[in-house]
Amino acid sequence: QVLLVESGGGLVQTGGSLRLSCAASGRSFSGYCMGWFRQAPGKEREFVAAVSRTGNSRFYADSVKGRFTISRDNAKNTVFLQMNSLKPEDTAVYYCAAVNRLVVPTTSDRYDYWGQGTQVTVSS
Repeated sequence: QVLLVESGGGLVQTGGSLRLSCAASGRSFSGYCMGWFRQAPGKEREFVAAVSRTGNSRFYADSVKGRFTISRDNAKNTVFLQMNSLKPEDTAVYYCAAVNRLVVPTTSDRYDYWGQGTQVTVSS
């Protein structure tokens, strides 16, 4: 069992930055692939970024490539999402997810554990 708690969301102007954190409790954090997803009102949950167990492999949605960076600190059981050059279309609830797999998934149905989400609002 893994418990995930996101933090770091908030209100920011277009072009601004935010850093989301996801703290995990439970055993063997380093054995889990970690992902970030987001869901805007009236839309389906969509993939944002994912990172392998070691942090060496990272994957991004085309819409955030070059602006967002996912990273993890296995010693602190935490995964991060650095978001730069934010746009109004980035406004959504951002969710952290975990799964014990070797191959990094980029679809939500492959993840077993989810956080409660943190709101990110980008004003124009």
